[in-house]
Amino acid sequence: MRRKEKEITDQNQIEKIIRQSNVCRLAMVDGDKPYIVPMNFGYKNKTLFFHSAKQGQKIDLIKKNPNVCFEFDQLIKFKKAKTACKWGAEYKSVIGSGNALLLDSLEEKIKGLTIIMSQYSDRIFEFPDEMLEKTIVIKVLIDKMTGKQS
Repeated sequence: MRRKEKEITDQNQIEKIIRQSNVCRLAMVDGDKPYIVPMNFGYKNKTLFFHSAKQGQKIDLIKKNPNVCFEFDQLIKFKKAKTACKWGAEYKSVIGSGNALLLDSLEEKIKGLTIIMSQYSDRIFEFPDEMLEKTIVIKVLIDKMTGKQS
């Protein structure tokens, strides 16, 4: 990181940003171009979970290349000024990379979906078989994560 004074190194602070986020942007490789999608997610033990239909561009891309990047951010407030170059923002963000796995077994899907739902609710959910059949869970094993704040 170029500006070391903005780096967040405390793992607990990084995980707090993740837990307070509502959306994770998941980036994949499409040939020589990036492809990014905003997604609902779950996080547990340095692992991210996403849900998806079994077909689609992100699934095709993960099958070709499981290397992914992800991003979380929290805009705290804009800093307004008289001149454009003096404007700024207070924010916190996390960027990382990892290896994506496609989980298709019922047991793995239920575990992943439970982690996803725990990001947004304290309730316990059941997942109907018909929906589980149409769903795949993407599990990202995180190999690197950095935090930044301004």
